[in-house]
Amino acid sequence: MFIETEDTPNPATLKFLPGRTVMAVGTADFPGPDTAGASPLARALFGLPEVTRVFLGADFITVSKTHDADWSLLKPQVLGVIMDHFLSGLPVMEGEAEDEDAFEVAEEDREIVAQIRELIDTRVRPAVAMDGGDIVLRGFRDGVVQLRLQGACSGCPSSRATLKHGIENMLKHYVPEVVAVQAVE
Repeated sequence: MFIETEDTPNPATLKFLPGRTVMAVGTADFPGPDTAGASPLARALFGLPEVTRVFLGADFITVSKTHDADWSLLKPQVLGVIMDHFLSGLPVMEGEAEDEDAFEVAEEDREIVAQIRELIDTRVRPAVAMDGGDIVLRGFRDGVVQLRLQGACSGCPSSRATLKHGIENMLKHYVPEVVAVQAVE
């Protein structure tokens, strides 16, 4: 098994490409070891003390490290855990994945939210996935779009600029009802 790695805009995060499907449907973000219960792969990665976050995408895994950890030492360990997991035949996720996009929408906002969701799914998410992350629509109220950053995007130094200058400007252009974009956890 050959696993490629790619740098991400977030220096604390590397993207690992195992050459196979990781998540058949959706994505999964594990911001700490206490959240990894549903994923044997995430649990195994958190067994490495320097690992602080794990994100599972369609065909990639992003792993974030502690500030003090050195990728030259940690990367081979992460590669070993990922390889061992896929060779073991264990599932990546146990049980049903949660629906990240579920939130209550006011009746008068349904069409606006559908437009926002379409723009995010077609224009933003593919670009963000290339950088090892994901962005999930978590709400819309009074013109404010709430987005959750996952994977390499969470904690990335350039994420605020991406939100404000990229995503906010695009959404305001196509959906005049949007007045602001904010990140939420």
